[in-house]
Amino acid sequence: MTNTEVPLGTEVRTGREILRIALRRNFGAMASGTLLMGSYQAAETAVPILLGVIVEYALRGGELSSLGLALLALGLVMATVSYSWRFGMRILQKANTTEAHRWRVAVADRGLQPVAREVDLKSGEVLTVATEDADQTADIIEVVPLLISSLVSVVITGVVLAVISVPLGVLVFAGTAAILSVLSVMSRRIGANTQVQQAKVARAGAKVSDLIAGLRPLHGFGGSYAAFQAYRRVSTEAKQQSIVVARVNGVYAGLALALNSVLAAAVTLWAGYLTFQGTISIGQLVMVVGLAQFLIEPLKLFSEMPKYVMIARASADRMALVLAAPARMTPGVEVPGPESGLEVRGVTCGALRDLTFSVAPGELVAIAAYQPQAAAELVSVLSVETPPAAYTGVVLVGKREIAALTIESVRTCLLVNPSHHEVFAGTLRENVDPAGTSALVDEAVRAAMLTDVVALHSEGLDYAVRDRGANLSGGQRQRLSLARALAADPEILVLHDPTTAVDAVTEQLIARNVAELRRGRTTVVITSSPALLDVADRVVVLDGGTVTGEGTHRDLLDRDSSYQLAVAR
Repeated sequence: MTNTEVPLGTEVRTGREILRIALRRNFGAMASGTLLMGSYQAAETAVPILLGVIVEYALRGGELSSLGLALLALGLVMATVSYSWRFGMRILQKANTTEAHRWRVAVADRGLQPVAREVDLKSGEVLTVATEDADQTADIIEVVPLLISSLVSVVITGVVLAVISVPLGVLVFAGTAAILSVLSVMSRRIGANTQVQQAKVARAGAKVSDLIAGLRPLHGFGGSYAAFQAYRRVSTEAKQQSIVVARVNGVYAGLALALNSVLAAAVTLWAGYLTFQGTISIGQLVMVVGLAQFLIEPLKLFSEMPKYVMIARASADRMALVLAAPARMTPGVEVPGPESGLEVRGVTCGALRDLTFSVAPGELVAIAAYQPQAAAELVSVLSVETPPAAYTGVVLVGKREIAALTIESVRTCLLVNPSHHEVFAGTLRENVDPAGTSALVDEAVRAAMLTDVVALHSEGLDYAVRDRGANLSGGQRQRLSLARALAADPEILVLHDPTTAVDAVTEQLIARNVAELRRGRTTVVITSSPALLDVADRVVVLDGGTVTGEGTHRDLLDRDSSYQLAVAR
């Protein structure tokens, strides 16, 4: 297993396990970082101690050689402070960044796996998990070493003060324990509020993503204002929760600083009283005051760490929602037979009722579904979006039941191109041939009538496409999606309404081109387009989710009045 691979799947069930994996995988970097950051804190603690020693030597008229050694030691301590911090933070931040990258890759890998997962999150929420939550989870790599190093400085300070005066040392240790007890209660509240905030921000991101995707049709039927109001409500909820989190964080930070300052002031005042009583010397007083002032910073860091631990835990819990999500189906182990035929036997699912039909190898069959829901259900079944266990009946690919096949072999042999055409940021060529391995790019572009789009731009197929195809029309995006499906050249190709956004003349040309390019290859077109129905070898009519007729397009027009009404334009 490489460092970029995460032992996920069935192993990871909770955020606690994710944090445990992150800590175990970065143990070496964390140990080195802890050593260096501990050295930094120890050296920082040594500065007021050495200053107190120097003052003591000066007041007592000590030897210059001893004073010189103390000054040399002070210089070495300052160098240690500088270099240990620099290299310690470099190691920890590199490990943090690398670990965040690993979890981002893990979340992306889970989303890109061919077997869909039962994740009750929208794509925008998953994006938030893969970015913000991955980063905040990886922060645990820095939090633990900083927590330990801060503890080192508190312990050293307490021990030195105890050597000077036992009550001073007891005051530091007891005060630190009391501060952490108070703040630990608030840190749990911060973790709970942060988890709610992350969920609401993710939902707002998902909502705006959906809004942008559907902006054109929303404008078409005047629904853009209502959609905007829905997004505004979700965004307002996220804003209000962010304010709650910010308020709690502010109270936490203010309380931590106040408690730390009270402890430092108490130590300073007690030391002043002991000096007035003659119990400790002036040099020791300088040492105690310096340590009390220094103690505020590590105490502040030490007291803030529980908050970051809770935030990391909340983010890890959200990542577990994606990483531990069960698969919708258990793939088989077989591969399709040599024949590339497709059979549907007695499938009942949603709007489909005991659906049975077959497509011979090399045949072009059109499915004329009178009800759009039946067409959508059939697409979902053939694309394995609906797992075989969710319906009765069987689907056979190459004479093998689809439930018994490996998902990789299904994806290789059977390609279902849905009616909702996805377009990605990149070039036209990258959208037509994402893997860069197709030998049919030019043929697919011509067959899909995408040549006019290519000819419009001097870059040709290297023309840059914006995210979601924002600089393309609806018809251009649809033809681009069709070209991608044709360029993939699968054994069995299923097209769902591939020409709904083009004009009648273009539709006629596309129908003829698809029939020619797919000659000898098994093809299913789910459509009501007369042009596509006319070029099919056979038309299967679906009414009420079951087959009610078969034949050529011309024959069905002559003898079936319902068919005439359904497809005539």
